[in-house]
Amino acid sequence: MGLTNASTGAGVLNHCGLHIEKETEQDQIIALAGNPNVGKSTVFNGLTGMNQHTGNWPGKTVVNAQGQYRHNDTNYIMVDIPGTYSLIANSAEEEVARDFICFGGADAVVVVADATCLERNLNLVLQTMEITDRVVLCVNLMDEAKKKKIKIDLPRLSERLGIPVVGMSARSGKGLDKLMDTVAALTRTEERKNPLRIRYSDEIENAISLIEPVVENALHGAVNSRWVALQLLDNDDSLLRSMKNYLGYDLLESEEVLQQVAQARQQLEAAGIPQEEFRDEVVTRIVKTCEEISRETVRFEEEKYAERDRRIDRILTSKLTGIPIMIAMLFGIFWITISGANVPSALLSEGLFSLEQPLNDFFLWVSAPDWLRGIVVDGVFRTLAWVISVMLPPMAIFFPLFTLLEDSGYLPRIAFNLDHFFCKACAHGKQALTMCMGFGCNACGVIGCRIIDSPRERLIAILTNNFVPCNGRFPTLIAIITMFFAGAVGGAFQSVVSTLMLTGVIVLGVFMTLMISRLLSKTILKGMPSSFNLELPPYRRPQIGKVIVRSIFDRTLFVLGRAIVVAAPAGLVIWVLANISIGDTSILAHCAAFLDPFARLMGLDGYILMAFILGFPANEIVVPIIIMSYMATGSLTELESLSELHTLLVSHGWTWLTAVCAMLFCLLHWPCGTTCLTVRKETQSLKWTIASFAIPTATGIILCMIVANTVRLLGLV
Repeated sequence: MGLTNASTGAGVLNHCGLHIEKETEQDQIIALAGNPNVGKSTVFNGLTGMNQHTGNWPGKTVVNAQGQYRHNDTNYIMVDIPGTYSLIANSAEEEVARDFICFGGADAVVVVADATCLERNLNLVLQTMEITDRVVLCVNLMDEAKKKKIKIDLPRLSERLGIPVVGMSARSGKGLDKLMDTVAALTRTEERKNPLRIRYSDEIENAISLIEPVVENALHGAVNSRWVALQLLDNDDSLLRSMKNYLGYDLLESEEVLQQVAQARQQLEAAGIPQEEFRDEVVTRIVKTCEEISRETVRFEEEKYAERDRRIDRILTSKLTGIPIMIAMLFGIFWITISGANVPSALLSEGLFSLEQPLNDFFLWVSAPDWLRGIVVDGVFRTLAWVISVMLPPMAIFFPLFTLLEDSGYLPRIAFNLDHFFCKACAHGKQALTMCMGFGCNACGVIGCRIIDSPRERLIAILTNNFVPCNGRFPTLIAIITMFFAGAVGGAFQSVVSTLMLTGVIVLGVFMTLMISRLLSKTILKGMPSSFNLELPPYRRPQIGKVIVRSIFDRTLFVLGRAIVVAAPAGLVIWVLANISIGDTSILAHCAAFLDPFARLMGLDGYILMAFILGFPANEIVVPIIIMSYMATGSLTELESLSELHTLLVSHGWTWLTAVCAMLFCLLHWPCGTTCLTVRKETQSLKWTIASFAIPTATGIILCMIVANTVRLLGLV
């Protein structure tokens, strides 16, 4: 589940549903379906390139992606529908995937499967074939299968399924042309294919035969009547709602349909298949069919073809070693990010701030008033320069490293390791993934919560995502750790100590995420945790070049752009507060004096608390605001070294306790403006947006007060 630079683009979906508008009558709409982690998006990207955009399905927080591909003078509109394991709608993703195949007007459906685990993927293929006969099976990752000495008899597979089958390796582009040739041949001909029809038990087949004719008469072939009859027997209310939305017809308003469904269910009850066991019977038959087809068409030349993955998993997902390795991996990523970002950040800062003098000269040349020059240069420009120089280098390192973990297959193992803890907190195991996304940007983490099916658990994940520090809070945490704790070490070990302490802070953030999730699930968001399927995909060698390009353009620059949009007006406000005085004191100083008594209870002071408040648009500017406030310069100021900053802070009353409380509040305070806007968009609720602001803020204030006053009572400071 990732953020792209087009995430806010508008789709071509019309307002009434999932139908895609064709530009010409000759255009063909092709749906790309498949399980997660089968390379479906790689196929989509390989075909559409940059000629694509994303948006949300109408009324859903499920992302769609659409793109154009021209093949043999025909324009194909490729629609990347949500990855799902099944079309039995238990989640928003499954519902959208099913609805698009049924009602989206697709001329063909390409189901992408993983050649290394074909049997598991055939489940979705068979379910899709029950809905439409215009299906192409794309067996992807044939190169991976070859490495594992797995041989697939594609002609036999095609014969057995009754649909075209194409083998390919999408990452290297092999098979894309053949796939489109097959799709073109399927869409050009009016001849209907004869896909395999699953034969259920005699009792179920008799029940279907009772309902199918009346459904056919009611829907006039708009949807496969046999499949609809099966769903009616399964009591699939979501399908009935979708049919009413997209076809304008409620099947249950037909007395004839109601009578036949009731009669069929009575027959099944009499035959020993009660309603609650019906789905198990259907799913069991589909699974057995998958096994039969797989035995006929897939051959493993090595009995222990997946033994390497299993050996690795025994270490990475072990109760004994899984969590320590995960923390060590986190330590490694942060150490590389911290060590690697220092030099480019300094160079970027030097380059951007070198433009300040030419800007000042320009305002003098046009005889602009001092207040205008101050707002634009000292306010807006300095804030933007600081945000860019502080944010860009760490993000450019962190996001590719994070994406490498994702592409290698390790990220689902993190979710597996943390699932037990989130279950104890009555939250969803997938929250581990959304929490990891929050390390780069909490706004990304909030959007990532769409992968959680349960609305209650999705809301818990959204409200607690801010407890893991985003990229914007790292500079403040690192600066405080280095000045007050790691600085005494010095030398080559300073970055190691800084990283160890930063990792400890993050572990505290994860702990607070679990604690607050449990508190929410026992109070305002009561409920039991739901179950979910978590696939541990095969380990793969990431394509480093593509990962770096995708991370920089789709994540780093997109998040940076959002931060700049929010930070620019913040610079204006900060300058106004610091330069407009009431009496002999600036508004900023008045506000800090007002907040000081409360801030002292938290182990801070009024200027620190005011800096966090003014840092609401972008967390990166908290430290510059503190410097500006203490030095009374009226504009954001950068000191030459951390030792100078340490001297400045100590001279204004900072102790190790102040540093600890500042770190705790930095970790636990309110989300930034970008994240709040994202929460508002995702929840469509002002109430929950306010809650996402209030919950971490209250937590941070309470914890800081407890720590500060306990230390004072013990006389440790």
